[in-house]
Amino acid sequence: MNNPEEIPTTSPMSRRFRGYLPVVVDVETGGFDWNRHALLEIAVVPIDLDADGGFVLGETASAHLVPAPGTDIDPKSLEITGIVLDHPFRLAKPEKEALEHVFAPVRAAMKKHGCQRAILVGHNAHFDLNFLNAAVTRSGHKRNPFHPFSVFDTVTMAGMAYGQTVLARAIQAAGMEWNADEAHSAVYDTEQTARLFCKIANAWPKPAA
Repeated sequence: MNNPEEIPTTSPMSRRFRGYLPVVVDVETGGFDWNRHALLEIAVVPIDLDADGGFVLGETASAHLVPAPGTDIDPKSLEITGIVLDHPFRLAKPEKEALEHVFAPVRAAMKKHGCQRAILVGHNAHFDLNFLNAAVTRSGHKRNPFHPFSVFDTVTMAGMAYGQTVLARAIQAAGMEWNADEAHSAVYDTEQTARLFCKIANAWPKPAA
């Protein structure tokens, strides 16, 4: 049994975002229509705090997904992402199992920081949230930790901070490196988006306690 003193009821993270835990998400999909096209890959990075209270990346969790029955895949999307659906090492999971695989560490991070709910952080965040919500509905998953419609969008944040809205250009404007060969991997895009979020959020004045 956990010691109650180990789980703060009001942590710096929960106070910073009204009880929400920022969790960066990126999805790779079989097209642009979240009601019709398959979810193929998902990665999440809960935002954590360092010893000085600065935002840092937590541990990445990711999963490849078996296309859900009844969903479509536009071949052009596979050309962009480089996903090979029948690759022997893809190790894809059914949709509900894949969602639980990435939701479980999100719930653990929420508990660690005393947060009541996760809020999705993404680059064009509603695209990721719409695909996530569609998969949750399709699979009947009952323990979705994410807020159903609120997001933090790094397009807006980067536009304000650097005058850039394209992820690669925003990363470079922030003084970080971007590897085009690794782009369109859910893990790479999620971790780069998380670094961008942390850099901008850490530069912003902290609200008064």
